[in-house]
Amino acid sequence: MGVEGCTKCIKYLLFIFNFIFWLAGGVILGVSLWLRHDPQTSELMGLQLDGEDAPSTFYIGVYILITVGAVMMFVGFLGCYGAIQESQCLLGTFFACLVILFACEVAAGIWGFINKDQVTEEMKVFYDSAFSSATVPALFGAAGKEEKKAKAEGVLKVFHETLQCCGTNKVSQILLQTNGLCPTKDSFLEKVTQISCHSRIDELFTTKLYLIGIAALVVAFIMIFEMIFSMILCCGIRNSSVY
Repeated sequence: MGVEGCTKCIKYLLFIFNFIFWLAGGVILGVSLWLRHDPQTSELMGLQLDGEDAPSTFYIGVYILITVGAVMMFVGFLGCYGAIQESQCLLGTFFACLVILFACEVAAGIWGFINKDQVTEEMKVFYDSAFSSATVPALFGAAGKEEKKAKAEGVLKVFHETLQCCGTNKVSQILLQTNGLCPTKDSFLEKVTQISCHSRIDELFTTKLYLIGIAALVVAFIMIFEMIFSMILCCGIRNSSVY
């Protein structure tokens, strides 16, 4: 009777953790879809300069999150059903899925840690390329230079309007304001205190990467407890069947 009581207790605990895991999967899926379709990032990621798209390293991490969130919801449902039915087969499958997911999450975390600065640096380089093309005077008689300059100016305007920034330093801000490429400000104080686009890019992607990292840590914490409880429940079911 003691074994059965303990098994029932573990069963309910595992069900609760699986339900939380399923909810976490839904939250991660929702957050990742928001990151994918966030107006700021979508505007920047959709830009093109000289036929080349904006860097997409950030979206790689987002697509991984979307996949993880969908798989988590499926695995969470599988775990809930296995706990209710007290099925060793389903719980074993659930445990195997958790191990694979945990390994993938660790690998994704390592990749994210290695590439956390690459996302912002690539976007800064992309902005600097547009800045150079828009501000360097076109060579006299060089075919296509004016068109390239106009496209680069369009890219800069998207950056400036989306992030509410201007240039990379005070000198570049004065140059861009002279050419009418910075967001319109009402007062002189607002003009001289405009934030650089490099700072805004850091702020935008660093905040989102921290959000991804926190979500990954919470999920990893839940997964560890689920693996422990699923194995304990399997052992409890096996022991209770013996008695």
